[in-house]
Amino acid sequence: MMWLGYGSGWMGIWMVLFWGGVVALIVWGIRASSTPRRDRTGSARAILEERFARGEIDRPEFEERARALEES
Repeated sequence: MMWLGYGSGWMGIWMVLFWGGVVALIVWGIRASSTPRRDRTGSARAILEERFARGEIDRPEFEERARALEES
């Protein structure tokens, strides 16, 4: 019966690790589904249009880069 006392310590550690992992997976799942991410397959044209819409580049630069994209 003495071995039960020794093994119960390991059981507690494994239980804490298990539930910690479950909580970590839930948090990861919520964060992954709620944060917007950029489409990894987005085209260069879409990125260019996005930069123009945000005001990072002006119309002449947009048109010049759009022409360069169409040529390549």
